[in-house]
Amino acid sequence: MLRPTLVGLAVVLAFASPLARAHPNHETAGDMAAAATAWLDALTPELRQKAVFEISAPERENWHYIPKERLGLPLADMTEAQRKLARQLLATGLSEHGLLQAEAVIALERVLRALENSNHRDELLYFFTVFGSPAKGVWGWRVEGHHLSVNFTIGADGKVSATPNFVGANPAEVRVAGPQSGKRALAAEEDLGRKLVLSLDEPARRLAVISEQAPGDILTRAERQVKPLEPAGLGYAAMNPAQQAQLTALVEVYANRLRPELAAAALKKIADTGWNRLSFAWAGGTQPGQGHYYRIQSPDFVIEYDNTQNNANHIHTAWRVFAGDFGRDLLREHYAEAHKDAH
Repeated sequence: MLRPTLVGLAVVLAFASPLARAHPNHETAGDMAAAATAWLDALTPELRQKAVFEISAPERENWHYIPKERLGLPLADMTEAQRKLARQLLATGLSEHGLLQAEAVIALERVLRALENSNHRDELLYFFTVFGSPAKGVWGWRVEGHHLSVNFTIGADGKVSATPNFVGANPAEVRVAGPQSGKRALAAEEDLGRKLVLSLDEPARRLAVISEQAPGDILTRAERQVKPLEPAGLGYAAMNPAQQAQLTALVEVYANRLRPELAAAALKKIADTGWNRLSFAWAGGTQPGQGHYYRIQSPDFVIEYDNTQNNANHIHTAWRVFAGDFGRDLLREHYAEAHKDAH
């Protein structure tokens, strides 16, 4: 019998449907606070103590994407009713696509358990954590386990930060017989990136391909704070219109993991500051089965993708914001406003 993970996804999707979310952006924070409060209220005092940390706790930035024990409350320790409420919290931050992708990533733990004959692969070891109080001030929440880390910080004014955002897949393509055979949790991330580099002519490719050898992982790893990476690669302005459209579509794949209002806000910010600030860099082979890596970068953020491990069948992806990961920009605004009020 399969163990439950995000079973009952139809219930979750009801909360995540485009119709249910066709509201102004400011409702996102309210939806998150309501869902987090409902989940926390359903926990026993002992479980709640495991699930909640102060907003200032170092644990908030102690994130990772490897299989390991984490702080927070895992699905394994929840009743089915509590899991349902936890999933509803996740649905306030992710799109329907993002929820399906998260479910696919979690389900791969069953594939790995069978392939490795290992008990440490467990689809119930995904941890839900709340930082601060959803009822007041700045607060945040996280859902994290192997190959999945979604982090949200909500400002006192209702602004929402949604990075770091990490999604990985091992195997990237399930190549063994069974119910998941042929599944690819991050198909668009791989296919659109390769399509873009292959569309480049020789002069453009010389700028875009920064190395013939792909790194063994994303370069930002699980660092708590990251800086722009060098070299930059091929600039958006140096691409032809078709290639610019492909790069835009690739960025949208990553943005659209998030709730539509959050995705729209992220894309609007890029448009407002200028798509010409983006660049695309590639490393490694360009054919399926060859290890490869790419990144999309602006002065504000970096998106990284790496597929080199397990014979190039193991993907890591991350979206990082240099000044805003873990809501650092929201916290700066909050503390500056509080300091002003104090005088």
